[in-house]
Parts: sequence; structure tokens; C-alpha cells
Amino acid sequence: MLSDSNREIRQAADSALAEFLRETKLSAVVEFGPMVAILVGQCNSKERFNRLTAINWVQEFINLGGDRLVLFYSDMLGAIMHCISDSDPEIRAVAELTNQDLLALVSGTVKDFELSPLLRTLIRELTSHHIPTRVAALRWIDMLLQKQAEEMNKFIGELLPALLKTLSDDSDDVVLMNLKVLARISLHEVEFQRVLNEILALFASDRRLLETRGSLIIRRLCVSLNAKSIYISLAASLHRSLDLEFASIMVQTLNLILLTAHELGELRSLLKHSFEAAASSADRQVFTQLFACWCHNPVATLSLCLLAQAYDLSACLVQKFAEVEITVGFLMQIDKLVQLLESPIFVQLRLQLLEVDAAYHAALLKSLYGLLMLLPQSTAFKTLKDRLATVSSLQHHLAAPPTQTASRAAKENFDEILKTFEEVQERHARARQEALSSRSLKHEDK
Repeated sequence: MLSDSNREIRQAADSALAEFLRETKLSAVVEFGPMVAILVGQCNSKERFNRLTAINWVQEFINLGGDRLVLFYSDMLGAIMHCISDSDPEIRAVAELTNQDLLALVSGTVKDFELSPLLRTLIRELTSHHIPTRVAALRWIDMLLQKQAEEMNKFIGELLPALLKTLSDDSDDVVLMNLKVLARISLHEVEFQRVLNEILALFASDRRLLETRGSLIIRRLCVSLNAKSIYISLAASLHRSLDLEFASIMVQTLNLILLTAHELGELRSLLKHSFEAAASSADRQVFTQLFACWCHNPVATLSLCLLAQAYDLSACLVQKFAEVEITVGFLMQIDKLVQLLESPIFVQLRLQLLEVDAAYHAALLKSLYGLLMLLPQSTAFKTLKDRLATVSSLQHHLAAPPTQTASRAAKENFDEILKTFEEVQERHARARQEALSSRSLKHEDK
């Protein structure tokens, strides 16, 4: 009757329903079940006034029934999710308030309730065409993870594929909320590595996602979780990866984030001090673990050594570049590294160029001159050349023999760690050769 063409009938029906609702509020005993089923159906009505009236009733029921509605949480949630993205602004406003009320009710519920119906509704709503609905669904999942963490762990297998798919969402709001949920799941020790491995697998299968959202995803996870743990875990997985091309691309991405993102400041600080005499074995281990993975990308490996102020190692590494395949991509990465050397992240390195009498100075110069020799005559070449020319002039004026002591463990044997670099690069060379042979055979077959 609310959708009747006759205005008087519509008004009479509205008045009758209002009176019915008033009496319901005053009743000592209310059978919510049958009425909830009707309201849920009307929330999906094609008629605007039906939807508005139904969602208003749902809101009243939440405040009236409290946890007596425990059996109907899932049905009511589905109705609210439908209305929260309604084309009518008044319905959307009421639905948002109703959603907040139901969220607060379920969050504070002490009675036991079935998670699976709620999660089925929420997983379905993650594929909604409407952004507000998807964001609201993620907020619900986040709340449930806080409220019943142990119980929710039983459903991670069902939940994780939907969440990973949502990382490709066009909306930044959806992606950011999704990352918050994934970070909360990762707080559980067992799920931490699982989530990171799934994200790596997603990046491997969807390179466009890696290009467009890779940096955002990694950075946000580093904010919500421990950046060092994330990088060590990702490095361990990538070091074992059989997809060498992806490993190289992923290391390049992780390295750029490490060198530029403010979220990684603490990890950068740890690496900068990892070769000092006072550094702990745990701090040095972080560098070693990252180095083993970073070997998949020679330029990233060099930048890691420069960041850690392991200049003797970086000088040895530059010499190894003579055995690395020099491609356009390789030269572009060196060009980018030279630009980064001019950034605030490497201000300490630039100031160390003034310490002409320091034991590490020769190795630092050798590393940078090695970079210069690798570059073609370009803007980056001129930038680095001018920087080094200034240092050479300073050396001439402050000529003094270098001291024989250094504050960092600079004279240690790097043979073993360099062997790791050689082995990884040999794997890449074999993979390239096999790919070329495969393409050649396919060409001959044609």
C-alpha cells in the first residue's frame, strides 16, 4: 500500500505503520523474526518509500531488540548493505546510521552468534558495484577480527581470496581499508607469512597491480606491522623464488620503497649502522638476509651496500658488474640510483666524501667512480662527475694519508657474501640463456 498510486492510500498506510511501530515499542513481548524477514525483503523493493520505511524500521528494531536479534544479524546486515549505496540520499543517510548501530550492537554482544552467515554476507558484499558497500563490509570484517580473533582464524581460508581480489579495487578508500584488514589478520603469527606469500603470488600473477599499487600496499603494511619483519619475510620468500624475472622486479620495487618511503625510516637507520663496530650480530643479520635476496637485482644490491655504508663491499661489487649483462633497464636503474644519491636519504654519504682521511674513503670513491664508468654520457653522468670532481679538488687541497683505523668493520672478508651475488647472477644468466634457446626453437618450428 505504501507504493499505491492513490496518495490517500499511501498516507493511510504510512500512518497505520507508524502506529504499529509505536505499539511494538510499548509491547513487552515482540516476535522479531517474522517482521525482520518482511523488512529485509522491503529493503530491496523497487519503490523508494518502501525502502525508506523498511530501513527506518530496521534501525528502530536494532535499538529496541538489542541482542535478542542475534539470530537475524546476517539478514539485517544484508538489507543494510543494500541500502547503504542507495541512489536516494535520505535512504543512504538512514542506512549509514543503521549500519553504525548494528555494528556497535554486534561488537558489544556477549551472546554467542554464528560467524559463518555474517561472513558469507560480507564476502558477497565485497563484490558489490558500490564503493560505500565494499568499504562498510571491510569495516565489519575488521571489527569481527578484533572481537573474535581466534574464531575468525577458522575462516581465513574463505576470507583471504576475497580480500586479495579486493586489492585490485579502483577505489583507494577500499584498498586502504582492505590493507588494514589484512594487517590485522597478519598480527596472528601463523597468518603473517601466509598473507605476505599470497600478496607476492598476486603481484607475480598481476604485474599491473604491482606497478600501480605495489608501493602503496607494501608501505601501508609496513605502517601497520613491523617493517623489518615484512622485509625479511619477503626477502626470504623471493630468495627461494623460481621466477627469477619477478624476483628481480620485486626487489627493485622493495629497494625503491626502502630508499624513499618515510615509513621505512627505522629500517634504513638500522641498516646504516649495521657495519659499525658497535652493531649487534642481529643488526648485521638483517643486512645479510636482505643482501641475499637483493642479489636478484645488481643495482639494488649496490644501493643496499651504499645505504649500509659497506663501502668495501660496494667497491668489490662494482667490479663484479663487469660480468653482469648490461641492458637498457640496468642503465636506467643506475641513472635512478644517481638521482637518489642526490636525495636527503644519502646526505650522510655525500658528507662522508669530505672525510678524505677516513679509511673507508678510498672504497667509497671507488664505488662511485665505478658507477660513473658504467654510465653512458648522460645527465646522470654529468651529475655524478661534477660531484666527484668537487671531492677530487678537496683531496688535492687536503692531501693526507688515510688513517689505518675505521669505526666500522670495513676490513672483513666479503668473499662469502660476494659468492652469493655471483651464484644468484649465474642463475639469472642461465635462465636468460634457456629463454633464448626456447624462443629460438619455437622460431625454427615455425
